[in-house]
Amino acid sequence: MSSGFEISVIELAAEVVARIPDGRRYVLGIAGPPAAGKSTLAQNLAAAVWSEHAVPAEIAPMDGFHKTSAELEAVGARHRKGEPDTFDVAGFVERLKLLREAPLGQRVMWPIYDRGLHDPVPDAITFAAQRLAVVEGNYLLLDQPGWSEVRAHLDEVWYLDAKDDVIERRLTDRHLLGGKTIEQAKVKIADSDMPNARLIAGTRDHASSVLRENGGRYIVIRAGR
Repeated sequence: MSSGFEISVIELAAEVVARIPDGRRYVLGIAGPPAAGKSTLAQNLAAAVWSEHAVPAEIAPMDGFHKTSAELEAVGARHRKGEPDTFDVAGFVERLKLLREAPLGQRVMWPIYDRGLHDPVPDAITFAAQRLAVVEGNYLLLDQPGWSEVRAHLDEVWYLDAKDDVIERRLTDRHLLGGKTIEQAKVKIADSDMPNARLIAGTRDHASSVLRENGGRYIVIRAGR
């Protein structure tokens, strides 16, 4: 992957497929700030890998490892949901290690986060024959206790960058759809989401490659090393 030009998801898929080894699942991470478009890129990439190359692929979202609302409520941290310590990072690392090391064909279960329930749903995704797992989440490159173990279980990590105004607009829409008032959304964004985004931005230079979405294509800001 060279830097300084736009690339399509189909072209990205071809590059990933070329790196998938025989006999082992390839685990690609997509990191970046909230609302940068990580889920969209992960979904489109997995779909292109399957449709263009007949390689089974699935998404493994980090958000499935949110602590439950009840757990956070018990320690007065529900209002901080989404910050690094509101995740079960030990469980995430353990399952991620299994995802990468389990023989192809062996079942590995993976949770998701339900935005309607505002809670994780255990074992919602089943990995077995999928040769590519796309792990997307905010803190894949975070150098903090627990999180610093994540990178060892990812074959490569892309950082999806986005401008602050884009992040704030998308977060506002997300919070309104989730049932917050505009005032509640503004408080959540100012007090939690944007500080998180700045924390995550500090991990950008640790990524294998840095991309930015541009009308459905992606500008390669820094090439893979």
